[in-house]
Amino acid sequence: MKIGIAADHGGYALKESLVRYLQSRNYDVKDFGAHSLDDQDDYPDFVVPLAKAVASGEVDRGIAVCGSGVGASIAANKVKGVRAALISDPFSARQGVEDDDMNLICLGGRVIGERLAEVFVDGFLNATFSGAERHKRRLAKVANLENQ
Repeated sequence: MKIGIAADHGGYALKESLVRYLQSRNYDVKDFGAHSLDDQDDYPDFVVPLAKAVASGEVDRGIAVCGSGVGASIAANKVKGVRAALISDPFSARQGVEDDDMNLICLGGRVIGERLAEVFVDGFLNATFSGAERHKRRLAKVANLENQ
């Protein structure tokens, strides 16, 4: 599975830790930056290219990190075909994929630590969309909003 990851300065340290973690588990990781710590950078500059890569299928799933995870979530969800959510618990990391076909998670680099982020990422990456009719119906309604 190819995983894309991106962060601004607020999520830089957590992103670097997650890159190492993912590589240690033999994931193919594409790092969309930031590639150095710059407290003047802006999360859309990294999150939007990641989201576009998720939407196009260039990467299978994405992980976006900013200080709180909120800005990354807002930016990612502006890209058609992306279903991103700010994750703060293991259940949502898994359930978001199973029920909502979430393809990008957002994390707060100033909110959670490395070990908890790894738990969330594992739940996200190990989950699969259930394909249940009720979930497909709901996703079709969401997709319709993107086309309006």
